[in-house]
Parts: sequence; C-alpha cells; structure tokens
Amino acid sequence: MNHVKKPDNKPLLIYVAIVIVAMLMINALLVPAINNQHVREVDYSSFLSMVEDKNVSKAQLNNDYITFEDKEGNYYKTTTFNDPDLVNRLNDAGVAFGRVITETNPIVAFLLSWILPLVIFYVIGMLLSRMMIKRMGGGAGGGLGGNPMMSFGKSNAKVYVPSTTSIKFKDVAGEEEAKQLLQELVQYLKDPKKYADIGAKCPKGALLVGPPGTGKTLLAKAIAGEANVPFFSIAGSEFVEMFVGMGASKVRDLFDQAAKNAPCIVFIDEIDTIGKKRDGASAIGGNDEREQTLNQLLTEMDGFDASKGVIILGATNRPEVLDPALLRPGRFDRRIPVELPDLQGRIDILKVHSKDVKMADNVDFSSIARTASGTSGAELANIVNEAALRAVRQGRRFVTQEDLQESIEVVIAGYQKKSRVLSTKEKLIVSYHEIGHAMVAAYQTNSAPVQKITIIPRTNGALGYTLQVDEGDKFLLSKEEMLNRIATFTGGRCAEELIFHSITTGASNDIEQATRFARAMITQYGMDDDFGMVAMSTQSNMYLGGDQQLACSPETAKKIDDAVVKVVKEQHDKAYAILEEHQDKLHELAKYLYDHETITGEEFMKILLAKPETVDSTAEEVIGASETENQEVNSSI
Repeated sequence: MNHVKKPDNKPLLIYVAIVIVAMLMINALLVPAINNQHVREVDYSSFLSMVEDKNVSKAQLNNDYITFEDKEGNYYKTTTFNDPDLVNRLNDAGVAFGRVITETNPIVAFLLSWILPLVIFYVIGMLLSRMMIKRMGGGAGGGLGGNPMMSFGKSNAKVYVPSTTSIKFKDVAGEEEAKQLLQELVQYLKDPKKYADIGAKCPKGALLVGPPGTGKTLLAKAIAGEANVPFFSIAGSEFVEMFVGMGASKVRDLFDQAAKNAPCIVFIDEIDTIGKKRDGASAIGGNDEREQTLNQLLTEMDGFDASKGVIILGATNRPEVLDPALLRPGRFDRRIPVELPDLQGRIDILKVHSKDVKMADNVDFSSIARTASGTSGAELANIVNEAALRAVRQGRRFVTQEDLQESIEVVIAGYQKKSRVLSTKEKLIVSYHEIGHAMVAAYQTNSAPVQKITIIPRTNGALGYTLQVDEGDKFLLSKEEMLNRIATFTGGRCAEELIFHSITTGASNDIEQATRFARAMITQYGMDDDFGMVAMSTQSNMYLGGDQQLACSPETAKKIDDAVVKVVKEQHDKAYAILEEHQDKLHELAKYLYDHETITGEEFMKILLAKPETVDSTAEEVIGASETENQEVNSSI
C-alpha cells in the first residue's frame, strides 16, 4: 500500500518568520525611533524662561524642534526660532546642549526606501516559490529552474508508462473492428524494421471517432500497453492559454518530448477544441490563439519523421468540425470509427466489467445486453456498478439478475422517486396511459415486444414508462416500422382521451418523440410521397445527439410542417381505433397495473391474449370508491 507523505509545514513557518524579521528591520531603518518617555510640548517663551531660571539641565537642538530636560527629569519639546543668542543663553545657564543632524544622504535614503524592500520581497518570493514547487513534487513540465513562472509553454502532458499489468486489447471489449485497424500500429511500434525493409511507412496519425463513452482513450492506452511504449496524454483544451502564443509553444514542447522518448504514442483527446475549421471570423485578421495553435500542430505533424516511431492519436466526438488540413494524408492518415457496441459487444463488455464483481450463477448477460440496447461501454460499466451498489443496499453478497435489470432502469429513467405520491386519479390516469402505449405496440406487427410496464415515478420526471426490447439489434427501420413507433408514442394520449375524455401534460415526451420521428421521415429519409427522395435538412453533431437544421425555403418549410402534422394525426387516429376496439382489455390491464404498479411483459401478454374478463368497475368507479374511502379515513382521524 502506498502511503502519502504528509507535507512538512516547518519550512513554511521559517519563511513566515523571515518575513516578520524583514518587516521589523525595514521599520527600524525607515521609521524614526520614538522615545518611550512622556514628552510635554511647550512654547518657545516658556523654554527661554526655564533657561533663565536655570531649570534646564540639558537640551538637544534639531532643525525643526528642541527637546530638553529640567532638573526634575521631565522632558519637554518646543519649536525652534531664529535666535542668534540662544547658544549664549544656554552657556550662561550651564545647560549641556548639542546639535542633532537629521539630514540623510539622498542615495542612502533611496536605497533604504526602494531598493532594499524590493530585494527583500524578491528573496522571500523565490523562497516561497521553491517551497511550493517542492511540495507539488518539483516543477511543472520541466520549467526553467523549476519556477512555475518559467513553465509557460510547457505541454504538461501526462506520461503513462505501460507495465506488465497495463491495459491490453483483451481489456477492451465491444470494439473488435477498431482493434483490428489499430493492430498494424502496434506491429509497427514493435518491429519498425520489418516495414522499413519493404519501404512501407507507418501512418503518422490515427483519428478515433465516435460517441462519448465508447472507449477511445482506453483503446489508445491499449495500443501503448500492447507495444510497451510510453504514452503521452493531453486534452485539446490544455493547449488553450490566456497568453497568445502559449498554445503553439505547448505543441512544440509536446513534440520535442515525443522525439526524445521515441518510440512512443502521443494522444490528444478532444482534438476538436484546437482543430476546428479556420474561418477567419473569430478574431481581427483571423489569427487568434486557437488558430495559431492549430497552425503549429499542422506544421509539427507535417515535418515529423514517422520513422522515429512516434504515432499521433486523436479522439473527437465532432469530426465534421475539424479542419480539412488536419485530415489530409500525411497527418491523420486513418480515421477509425469507435461506434456504440452491438449485441455481442455489449455482452462482452458486461463480462469484462463484471469479472471482479461477485455475480449470481444464473445471471443472463444476453438478456441484459438486449435490454441495454444503444448504451455505450461507459454506461454498461455504470450499469454493473449500480447493480453492485444495489446488492449491497439489499444486504446481499452477490449481484443478481434483478439488480442488473433495475440498474438499467436507473441509467435510463433514474432512481425510483418514492417520495412522490400520486393521487388516486393521477395514478389511474398513468395506468391507462402506459397500458395505452403497450396495447398499441402489441396489436401492431413488427413492433418490439413489451418487457416491462410500471407506474412508479422516477427521478427524471417520468411518472411511469413502458419498456420495449427488440430481440436483436436493428440497423434499418422500414417506413411501416417508423409509423408503428409514432402510433405507439400516441397510444398514451389516446387512452386518456378514450377513457377520461380529457388530456393531461403526461404526454409531453411522447409528443416530442413522435414529432421527431415524423420530421425525420420527411426531411431525412425521403419517406413522404409528396417530397420524395430530397434532403430537406442537414445534420450536425451526429455523435452528440444529431442536431438538424432545415435547408429549404420558408414555403417548403411550411409544407413540411403540414406533412408532419398529417403523419402524426394519422397515427394518432390509428392508435385510438386500436384502443377503442379493445376497450375491455384496456380496462382489465389498466386495473391490473393500478393494483400491482409494475408488471412484466409476460404478465401483460398473458392477460392480453386471455379471454376478456368482466371488469368489476370502470375507471370512474375506481376513482369514486377510492375518494370515498379516503374521506372516511380522514373523518375518522
């Protein structure tokens, strides 16, 4: 176990003492000494009278004042006058006197007043600076003399030196294609001579592109671990400095360090921070700090000798904003996609992250992976950790299937909000709403099976949700499947309209999703007969949610809006007809969900396919009975 050494506070106390002593010395040199005796001020005539009465024993003559002492030892002070006979009077009275010269050499005064304090404070500053460097582990980025003020322009890159237990490709699951593309870089770092003999040159750089949490940084470390070479890691934002030119200086220093430690890997995370397209509109002359840093990066990569065994890796979630000069051959030669894992990839990732977690023997990772469709490697790692935490809260020594299933819902919808208590009517509305979604999905073909329905509120604001899980990954959606999804989104609102003849705010997210699907069908996928195969929108940030912007005239935009409304309305009417036709099942399932709060997909399908039963009470009767019961309880209290 590594013990952290506590910082020694003794040097700090010594430096504080030095500061106090120096301040006292300055005060002693610059501030006149003040007589501790009590001095009484008198006028000049009184002074002369005391001299004539021979009541003054001694006196000191200054330029501006006279101090004197009487026979009884009392001290006095008076102002001076132009009195030529003063000396004679003092001699006649037998007073011991002398003159004090207070004029100071101007050079000495300047040295004492200005130079000495500056020297003292400079020495104190240097001592404190060295102390801070020592406490922080010695200098930042190898600054000159270890002075932080001299470390400007140093890259401050984190150096990761692989060991025998470092990260390898076997520790990275779910990205088999990316690992295959990176294997060649590893082979080159291990045996560059094999490539040099045939005249092949290793790519100077590789750009890892993909959504957040897919393991781009982990893959870069795995390359260094496989090749057993140093790994320099720095974020793009660390190049951006307050002072102009510092970012370019950091780039130069980074490549200098890489050349000295070759063979090695240099990893620049979030490279889009400094690698954005140059448009000349960000500053006067189009040459701000970010562009200077980018220009220096381009220059260093262009003039870098790849035969030295230095490979530059970059990672970004926004490849579309990168400058084309950064992506041309000779710089970042390869673009390696690091996408969200597929079904088998999710299973492998769950196994990797659960190898150090005690799992029950009957845990089915395949089922969990299907439920967690669309999640990244980081989210899957969080799911396993949440399941372990839940097992501890439940007092178990191992993780069960239920723990993993609940942790998925925590990641998707948040924790159960037990403090949120719905009224009887609200709880019943939510029950019909969620059953409406599930029934519309079940009565349509090519819809994902329902796995779970719950009306327990969650911390993300959802009062309930219906979970559908496909049997496998789907990479293509037909027009019919997209229309079915829109109809499923509208099923909750349709159930409210059909049963309660009213609508609530609970369908806000459903409306948003239905509108987004309908608009994408028209503007992106060419699934509308009137517009055909014409792209009406552009998409940016595809790995960060996919922002869409219309690329058409205002007249066409209005037609698109009308078409979107038409598509959603048609699917709404379709969902309403399905629920109206099977209204008995809607009542039966809603009452069952109301009583149990959470039901599985198997329970749902069993009731749905069984012979319709006569429901004892309608929705209005359930509400009325519950309200009457509450009133009776309140009156008895």
